[in-house]
Amino acid sequence: MALVCRVLSAARSLQPKALAISSSSQRWLSNQTSLLQRLVEEPNSRIKSILGSEEFSALQSSDFSWETLLTSLASSSSPDKSRLVLEWKLENLLEENEKDHDRYSELISLCGKIQNLPLAMQVFTSMEANGIKPTSAIFNSLVHACFSSGNASTAFSLFEIMESSEGFKPNSDTYDAFMSAFSKLGKADSVQAWYSAKKAAGFSSDVQTYQTLISGCIKSNNFKLADWFYEEMVLSGLMPNLPILENMLEGLCKRRSFDQVKEFMKIVLDAGWKINEKMAEMVVGLYIELGMVEKLEELLVDLMETNQVSEVLLLVHCGIIRLNAMLDRLDDVEYSVGRMLKQGMSFKHHDVVEKVICSYFRCSAHDRVELFLERLKGSYELTKSTYDLLIAGYRRAGLSDRLNDMKCAGFS
Repeated sequence: MALVCRVLSAARSLQPKALAISSSSQRWLSNQTSLLQRLVEEPNSRIKSILGSEEFSALQSSDFSWETLLTSLASSSSPDKSRLVLEWKLENLLEENEKDHDRYSELISLCGKIQNLPLAMQVFTSMEANGIKPTSAIFNSLVHACFSSGNASTAFSLFEIMESSEGFKPNSDTYDAFMSAFSKLGKADSVQAWYSAKKAAGFSSDVQTYQTLISGCIKSNNFKLADWFYEEMVLSGLMPNLPILENMLEGLCKRRSFDQVKEFMKIVLDAGWKINEKMAEMVVGLYIELGMVEKLEELLVDLMETNQVSEVLLLVHCGIIRLNAMLDRLDDVEYSVGRMLKQGMSFKHHDVVEKVICSYFRCSAHDRVELFLERLKGSYELTKSTYDLLIAGYRRAGLSDRLNDMKCAGFS
């Protein structure tokens, strides 16, 4: 574990930093939205003519994202229009007699993004008919498209073709494609088999490789194998990234291994890492499940001392409040709420607020309900479900006279 600590400390400088949205990025988003809306509204018969218009050319920029456009069309129930966009791109490549392999590889990848394997194959055959010989990168894009479309058998066939070829043998990316696909499916044994095949073929592993391996193991609940890959990565001198740490923490939380979770969090925080909201949610969820409110308090102190982001701190604050409310520890609830509000934070979701209100009603502390609601004024707006809960609680307690404020708010 000491070795892991040194590695995490060394990796501190590699953490991503938040980027401000530039004016050019805002213009790009506006242009992308404008084009998407136009394509959604127009009939299919007009799609290609719009794409070939001067108006469309003016909307494009160096950072124009075809992937974003296509996936947005697909999610807006316009899969046929996504296909038409890609067909238009293919027609342009062929008309221009394009010879750049990367352009075809990119187009095949885009076909995979919308899960259109037949069109990806059409791009491949059109490319060959145009006299362009395939490369390993193009085959790799086809493999990705196969898995995106749920067609593993075709992916295996492509691998066999690559193995028997001379000009487009499987490379490191080929093995990574298979590992990534099986990792997403949570098939740890298949991931390990392709990892072994990659090593046997003489290819080395990087952090991304281990991220894929560990992710697949965690999804299949093969925690022992995940630990083994993590240790191998550390011993090889590679520094973990945040997704790897997130996966390892998920594995420890799934095992409900409190001591290991606590040790792992200490190592991560001592190394100067900034944890994300998902990691905080997992730890808070485990501590709530185990009823460890005191340990949540200790975690909050550790996170504050290491200057974690407010979103992470808020999750722990709310976890403490929720657990105290579940245990009907009203004084602790009120102290925790006050501490959170003094730090400039407030509730983001109604469920924690309602847990507190239910605790007050269980303890017949009706006056304290009103004091609690008063403290929330200006920082949190009650939802209809919360008003319904208040109305039901007061009626059960025979305090219907306190419902006037509820009715004035428009809820009855």
